[in-house]
Amino acid sequence: MKVKKYVAANMTEAMKQVRAELGEEAVILNSKVAYTGGFIGLFRKKQFEIIAAIDPQAPHSQVKLKEKQINVPTNAGVKDIEKLNNNGIQKELHDLKKMVEVLSSNSKAVTFDHYPLPIQKFLVFMDNQGISNKYIQLCADQLLKKWRTSAEEPMESEVFKWGKQYFEEVFAPFYSKALAKSKKYINLVGPTGVGKTTTLAKMAANAVIDRQKKVAFITTDTYRIAAIEQLKTYANLLQVPVEVVYNLSDFEQALEKFKDFDMIFIDTAGRNYRELQYIEELKKVIDFSKEMETLLTLSLTMKEEDIRAIIDSFGSIKIDHLIFTKLDETTTYGSILNIMLDYQIGTAYLTYGQDVPDDIQAATPACLVKHVFEGKS
Repeated sequence: MKVKKYVAANMTEAMKQVRAELGEEAVILNSKVAYTGGFIGLFRKKQFEIIAAIDPQAPHSQVKLKEKQINVPTNAGVKDIEKLNNNGIQKELHDLKKMVEVLSSNSKAVTFDHYPLPIQKFLVFMDNQGISNKYIQLCADQLLKKWRTSAEEPMESEVFKWGKQYFEEVFAPFYSKALAKSKKYINLVGPTGVGKTTTLAKMAANAVIDRQKKVAFITTDTYRIAAIEQLKTYANLLQVPVEVVYNLSDFEQALEKFKDFDMIFIDTAGRNYRELQYIEELKKVIDFSKEMETLLTLSLTMKEEDIRAIIDSFGSIKIDHLIFTKLDETTTYGSILNIMLDYQIGTAYLTYGQDVPDDIQAATPACLVKHVFEGKS
């Protein structure tokens, strides 16, 4: 059984290549459109890919090559492929399953060719932003419905507007008005290097300056002297008290000391929270049973799989909201959408610089859409 992938500028040319090398007895295992080159999803070169096979010993009664494109998903299992022919090549196709998957996975392309061109461009843009295929597909279905009910053929700008409106509606249920105003204790957790202390200072500064709240700091980050000094510097600038705690008893005493304050902002040590031992250490210092908002602070410069591993490790601690930092250090924001929808956790804030109290935004639906689909800070 011979299997090969063919790439051409159009389907007709690709089919000619298949016929020339494999003949009329070839079987199409997969066909799709791939996009290469371009800039932020636009002006990309469109190519057609075909994966075809031929059994040299197959009789002429077997399935003949057809010019009709067969849209088999790139992640299709052997059962999907077997449907192409049920009269004699099932075993051969089963043996070829892994080979076809490897060939197909070499391209990141998602098949959008059956959508109108303006919709294709928006879907390609989403793909380039790192948005999961399942959410691209959900959006594509909604865009196609609107397209079919439009009185006139929509322009590309109109389709992009529809897509943004769709995701504003998707984000809406997660919007928490920045933070629940009733919560007194605001606790930031997260790995090393994501900017927790600076983010905490920005949140506290906004509470003091914009909302005239009586604020105090607690830090459990006793691993780094620099971190304590940094928080003390912010505390001096805001003219608010700060307590350093080493264990649960210290924590309880600090809460008692600040019982008359409106909001207590708690800074924690940055650790490798993919390891459960650090989660357990955190629980030995902070009483999470209090009236507390726990926000997991994550950097958008992190790999999405690492973000997922960190969230998974916090299974024993309730994460109320997420904060994404360092938006100014990347150009792709799709992981915000993927993480929120997959874990059903809202984002409270987005940060994009070191200036206190600036460079922080409440993650409203409009703000999230602006970042994910426009790449703006």
